[in-house]
Amino acid sequence: MPGTTHSPVGELRIEHPHREFLDQVLDKWSLSVLNELCERPCRFNDLRRAIPAVTQKSLTATLRRLERNGIVERVLLSSRPVAVEYRITPLGKTMRRPIEVLLEWVATHMPEVERARHAFDLA
Repeated sequence: MPGTTHSPVGELRIEHPHREFLDQVLDKWSLSVLNELCERPCRFNDLRRAIPAVTQKSLTATLRRLERNGIVERVLLSSRPVAVEYRITPLGKTMRRPIEVLLEWVATHMPEVERARHAFDLA
């Protein structure tokens, strides 16, 4: 994988640009926004209603990060008053399968994770 290196002992090292990108698109609010936009384009307030725990400031910052990374696009609608709609881009759509694989892994291994957490917390 470009941007990753393997040391002689098989250690996977993720370079800074890749770590930064993953931090920006796989955080709590980004995943919720992507989940909504994969289903349909949404206006800002539609996203706020769909993700009630997100603050306006956090949603704005999340949408800007996703737009900057080419995952979401902001489209001006020709209406009175002018409205903005957010849509997932073709590049953003390519993230769906890798995210699904990660979520499948979590679903499969969550009992083990919970046991490890419990054991750690008791120690």
